[in-house]
Amino acid sequence: MGSDSEAEKSQQRKEKEKKKMLAVAPIAKPLAGKRLCKKTFKLVRKAAEHKCLKRGVKEVVKSIRRGHKGLCVIAGNISPIDVITHVPILCEEADIPYVYVPSKEDLATAGATKRPTCCVLVLTKPTKGKLDPAEQEKIKADYSQVVADISELTSSLF
Repeated sequence: MGSDSEAEKSQQRKEKEKKKMLAVAPIAKPLAGKRLCKKTFKLVRKAAEHKCLKRGVKEVVKSIRRGHKGLCVIAGNISPIDVITHVPILCEEADIPYVYVPSKEDLATAGATKRPTCCVLVLTKPTKGKLDPAEQEKIKADYSQVVADISELTSSLF
């Protein structure tokens, strides 16, 4: 009897994932897979805890133009897509790695906000204040791991 409810739950999860993937825009490339999404959200969560995160298109664009370096995570299910089409171009010009994730809601949850977020910029060090060196090393290690995975993903695309 317990297995029925487990089967139903897994079926509902699969349907939810399928709906998320259908809402993703066709320009959302490179799109993170399940494992890379998990790693990316974990990194965004840590960065949000230590105030090393810029949320929203306006803030991200401003940070990129000011010369801040980091990892740009963009939601793939934005409507209208015109809102974020300039962000990957800015990232490429500034030599900043970027990746798309399927859901803006999941990105907001990882970034510790209640409102759905179009994009976030994960910085390796906080813009204001100091961070404990051990914590900064942890964030940098996770950051470099995710960036390596993204570069592997993009090299397989092109």
